[in-house]
Amino acid sequence: MIECSINNLVKYYGATKIFENISFELHSNERVGMIGQNGCGKTTLMKVLMGIENYHGGSISFKKGSKVGYLDQIFKCSPNTTVMKVLEKPFENIFNIKLELKASEERLKDLSGEALDAEMKNYGLLMDQFERCGGYDIETNINKVCSGLSIPDSFRERPVESLSGGEKTRVFLGKLLLENPDILLLDEPTNHLDIKSIEWLEEFLLTYNGTVFMVSHDRSFLNKVANRIIELEPTEVKVYDGNYDFYVTEKERRFELEYKAYVNNQKKIDRMEKQIERYRIWGAMRDSEVMYKRAKELEKRLEKVEVFDRPTFENSKIRLSTESVSRSGKIVLNVKDLCKSFDNKKVLSKISFTLFYQDKLCIMGENGSGKSTLLKIILGEIQPQSGEASIGASVKLGYLPQNIIFEDEEMTILEYFTRKHSITESIARAELAKMLFIQDDVYKKIKFLSGGEKSRLKLCSLIFDKVNFMILDEPTNHLDIDSREVLEETLAKFNGTILFVSHDRYFIRKVATKIMILDKSSMKLYPMNYDDYLEERKKGTVEKPIVKNPKPAKVTPPKQPKKPNNKFKIAKVEEEIFELEGKLKNINEEMASNNDNAEKLYELFQKKESLESKLKDCYELWESLQS
Repeated sequence: MIECSINNLVKYYGATKIFENISFELHSNERVGMIGQNGCGKTTLMKVLMGIENYHGGSISFKKGSKVGYLDQIFKCSPNTTVMKVLEKPFENIFNIKLELKASEERLKDLSGEALDAEMKNYGLLMDQFERCGGYDIETNINKVCSGLSIPDSFRERPVESLSGGEKTRVFLGKLLLENPDILLLDEPTNHLDIKSIEWLEEFLLTYNGTVFMVSHDRSFLNKVANRIIELEPTEVKVYDGNYDFYVTEKERRFELEYKAYVNNQKKIDRMEKQIERYRIWGAMRDSEVMYKRAKELEKRLEKVEVFDRPTFENSKIRLSTESVSRSGKIVLNVKDLCKSFDNKKVLSKISFTLFYQDKLCIMGENGSGKSTLLKIILGEIQPQSGEASIGASVKLGYLPQNIIFEDEEMTILEYFTRKHSITESIARAELAKMLFIQDDVYKKIKFLSGGEKSRLKLCSLIFDKVNFMILDEPTNHLDIDSREVLEETLAKFNGTILFVSHDRYFIRKVATKIMILDKSSMKLYPMNYDDYLEERKKGTVEKPIVKNPKPAKVTPPKQPKKPNNKFKIAKVEEEIFELEGKLKNINEEMASNNDNAEKLYELFQKKESLESKLKDCYELWESLQS
């Protein structure tokens, strides 16, 4: 059943067209993931569907009576609103029934006779309504969601405004899930969630009794949850009936087919153009009207041939330099017995590890486990209670924080880059172009840049500085999938050392060579990649037999038969065409001299028709031999 239908949707911001001709449907109990480059209009489309923003063409229709819930990237609520108030918001009608029940109970104390009977009847109806609405399950449902999303009891009376971005995400996501809408619209739901919370959300959505439409750049999340992928482009959407891995494979397959069709289309056009040219040359050499006529007929056919656009497989991507960097010493970072507490709460306890040259270590753990605190101590931004973190010899350190702030955001991109690195504008523009800051983009003021654009600018600066030790805090947070893939490739080839915090499992799998888990102020180091770590983690619960898939047998494609040499055949057909044309010319002359002899004209006319039919067959054979 169709829950929502979008037809030929058009959206402008001023004179700028955001998207057009956008059409797709959402069906009951589907899990649809929407992807696309930053700035293509994904969040805008979400807001249009919710009625938060208007649109300028097309139509949107929801199934009658459908309840729609939306998780925005920006959370708003009145000052001093507590977490518990937000979580209880979906049950307002039930709390109103509860108040009516209490009022009815008070009235029952003073009533008797018929009035008492009437009030008891009213009380019974209210109780039935309270039960049908799930009044007895409110606390259970809230606790279930809070547990899954790691919202501790201590948060419940805290003002929402006092929470971090990640904590707010969990609270408002919890509120949305408690509303239990028919259609869930989720805009980057895994942003700021730790892996434990993401895994819980995945399981929740897989069993959710409704339709889920989500914008996400989290490829592992899309792989697990989505059963359909929609790729948003400025003038269309492309639909793929599977998860993210299916999308990748299917997109490549479609491109190959489109490119093959394009090549064949170009060959056909080229072949027809050459044939037209040959007919014209023949016509000129033999003074043949028939050849000229044939050329004109073919020109008309050519005009009707559809010209295919050359397909492109990749959108514009960032291009980071993979030039070698100066080598550091063998030991890049030595952390020994680090301890740190906040308000008597122990965050880090005797954390010790060594980072060696070319290690790529990912720090993982639940929100609040001390990951960012550890990075800040290493960077020297905060001091530990005890222990130390020492940087090795010949280390040039670069840092990419979660929330990027520039000292002077009134500067343009070009001004910032030229001044920071003391280089000419032409060199700066060449480097910035690798990060897709091209043409007039370089004159944008930093204060107007998106989070993704700020990340790109900072990364560009780090790469240009040729740092040999990178510390990255959630580096993929604001990047689209294309940019994440290029970042993965770049960091995988990076000759230096990387220490990073991330909840992006796809990114971790591509980059990390070591895994560190922070948990309850302690740590455990796994000298292995992410897939091996997951196998190690599985061994602690259930041993599963490893079944190796047999390699498919190599299939030798059948040899294509050699294309026959048609030169002799072509010459033979051309000779026959010349002969037939000569005969036709003679008949035309004979008909002209016998125009008063009806019987003779009829005979000649029949011969002419027969010759023209044979000539037509010869032309067609000649054209086919040219291909």
